[in-house]
Amino acid sequence: MSGCVSKKKSGEKISKKKVLVLGATGSIGSSTIDCIKKYPERFELAGFSANSNGNGFEQLKKEFPDAAAVLVSKDGQDALISMITCTEADIAVNGIAGAAGLFPSKAVLESGKDLALANKETAVMAGNLIIPLAERTGKKILPVDSEHSAVFHLIEAFGKESVDEIILTASGGPFRTWTEEKIATATVQDALKHPTWSMGAKITVDSASLANKGLEVIEACVLFDFNPEKVKVVIHPQSLVHSFIRTMDGDLYCQASYPDMRRPILSALCWPEKKENLLEKFTFDIPCEMTFEPPRRDSFPLLGIAYKAAALRGGYPIAFNASNEVAVHAFLEGAFSFSALAEVTAEVMENDWSWTPETFEDVSEVDSRAREKAREAIGRKFIRK
Repeated sequence: MSGCVSKKKSGEKISKKKVLVLGATGSIGSSTIDCIKKYPERFELAGFSANSNGNGFEQLKKEFPDAAAVLVSKDGQDALISMITCTEADIAVNGIAGAAGLFPSKAVLESGKDLALANKETAVMAGNLIIPLAERTGKKILPVDSEHSAVFHLIEAFGKESVDEIILTASGGPFRTWTEEKIATATVQDALKHPTWSMGAKITVDSASLANKGLEVIEACVLFDFNPEKVKVVIHPQSLVHSFIRTMDGDLYCQASYPDMRRPILSALCWPEKKENLLEKFTFDIPCEMTFEPPRRDSFPLLGIAYKAAALRGGYPIAFNASNEVAVHAFLEGAFSFSALAEVTAEVMENDWSWTPETFEDVSEVDSRAREKAREAIGRKFIRK
């Protein structure tokens, strides 16, 4: 923390958690800010960042004038890392979208803060580095994805040695009931109509293709140290059950709540305590229906490609994430059809990504190479003439 100036007074008693919010104007960040506002006796906003949402960023600066603030598009990535390093906080919520969230996660742990992780790319790209880093620094990685938050608390309750497998739920996205022929004609507007969650464009498209669930499979393997054959996926369109575990005796246990990202965020911010909150409790006072079905892997091939990446390890998860990220950006720009998302990623994955990166810089190198391969594939085969 060289060059940082401490504002902490000698003997000062900390009565509430100081929180950094990274990606404060996105869906996760906005939900976190709402939690901080609703529970000012528990939390204090120590600092926040945004990428390019100028109006939202300026509004937050007015609301929280004492908090450190960085607008990455203006101040730069170095300013973000410096803010993370120098700002006194107990925990940081990383809601940055995509690979851009990796080095901020690293900075959070290295600066002695717990990491509330909503940026799944951190674990997908650098799982072999980020977990040992947390262990060396003695800091906790607390999952914020609703599925991984559910698994985290179920494993805490039962003990890892009692768990045989993890079952992640997925809404199935807007194309769950569509035929393969109809899926091939899906537009950007179709893909952005998520039936349950309100999220950013990239993750919404990933939910439609099941790439997001594939990334979550890889993340679960990393965070909970499970082999991919022990991490299953089930389609659950009501999004009431957020994950299951199966214990060694064959029984299933789940975590259920209404779909509201403030719940896993509060769980991470309050950990290790369970504190009462004002969120709507899931009850059976009115009739409800829950259905479960296996994923249609033939119709949504990105899920299977993700399982392949998880099994091969090395640089394959990095390549999967990078190529999909490039492909989704091109799809959102109108460059090609929805079905080409899997074609681009599958072509990139045919390359040799067996080398395991040994540093975070190595991760960035593999990520860059995979992105270039994806751009080449798009330019050669997929852009509409």
